Amino acid sequence: MTSIAFIGLGNMGNPMAANLVKAGHVVFGFDLLPENLAVAGEHGVTVMASAAAAARDAEVVITMLPAGKHVVSVYEEIAPLARKGTLFIDSSTIDIESARRAHAIAERAGHLSVDAPVSGGTGGATAGTLTFMAGGSPDAFARAEPVLNP
Repeated sequence: MTSIAFIGLGNMGNPMAANLVKAGHVVFGFDLLPENLAVAGEHGVTVMASAAAAARDAEVVITMLPAGKHVVSVYEEIAPLARKGTLFIDSSTIDIESARRAHAIAERAGHLSVDAPVSGGTGGATAGTLTFMAGGSPDAFARAEPVLNP
């Protein structure tokens, strides 16, 4: 069982977080929209008041956000607060420059990171059949794989 912070509980993030709960992980979730938080809570996600609160004690942080600027902003906020060695996984579909910035932010704070955008849409997110296109160091990928499988 892994403790996971899931930031971004929209159409893709909510079913992804629900599948992680079903797989036995403890998931702390945050989203800006109260309705997304309500749905996450119904699926067993522990709803948190902020991204920082969700990430504080997590072993893994997963982001699924609308754009690169959002990912970079969240990484800037939470990477310095997360426990050393936390694994950061971004599954958002974002531009290359933002992905590189997010990776650098995580690395500077002493964390591993994996860029893992997905293919499969909301149906794949619900069914747990998404395809992840993951990039990162071999160590980061080895830690990410058991989290991404469900």
